[in-house]
Amino acid sequence: MADYIEGKRPIIEALRTQVPIKCVLLADNAKRDSLVEDILRKAKRFDVPVKTVPRKLLDEVSDRGSHQGVMAETKPYVYVDITEIERAAASYADEHGGRALVVILDHLTDAGNLGAIARSAESVGACGLVIPNKRSARVEASTYKSSAGAIAHMPVARVPNLIQVMARLKERGFWIAGASEQADDIIWQANLKGKIALVMGNEAEGLSRVVKESCDFLVKLPQEGEVASLNVAQASTACMYEWLRQNS
Repeated sequence: MADYIEGKRPIIEALRTQVPIKCVLLADNAKRDSLVEDILRKAKRFDVPVKTVPRKLLDEVSDRGSHQGVMAETKPYVYVDITEIERAAASYADEHGGRALVVILDHLTDAGNLGAIARSAESVGACGLVIPNKRSARVEASTYKSSAGAIAHMPVARVPNLIQVMARLKERGFWIAGASEQADDIIWQANLKGKIALVMGNEAEGLSRVVKESCDFLVKLPQEGEVASLNVAQASTACMYEWLRQNS
């Protein structure tokens, strides 16, 4: 099923951040204002075709009815097989003293959070992200925006079973660290050296029971304020940078 970006300014932002766009659909009666002209210029610069279509077609395709006479059809994100991330991790470990990081996301629901996590993961040198292929956020236009384009450089595997992936990684020398508010150990006290698979939970419920039970150990971030917890993207960033600190 095709994904669409609706509205002039969102399309301008998508073109600016180089979201993979298949084509721009322009209504045959669209007013050629400065925003539309900007879309046409950027589309030409990035070799994105522009198709003039009946406005009725946009009305039928639109989810929110806010297309303003222009929509962009995005290209599907190309996911990788888990074996590709495993190979990348093995190669990275060989070149970086045995360290490697893979991030597993246990049924995150927000595509923007997925992008923010991808941005941090790319920054620390993670070898890939693993997400479930059902009941989980997937890579879409908002992911590119929140990742500042980093998602284009971060392999993502969609898998049917996270537990099986965790078991595969253990066989390849990874320790599985789950981030949980119920953990006894503060992350600073945990050993994150070497090959680590960091597991982050769902925005509302955290790690599921079966995923938590499959982790080798659990860690939590220290907290001194009144807010119960950090956003999952913020928490992921803090945990990933602690892995990088310990391995630097």
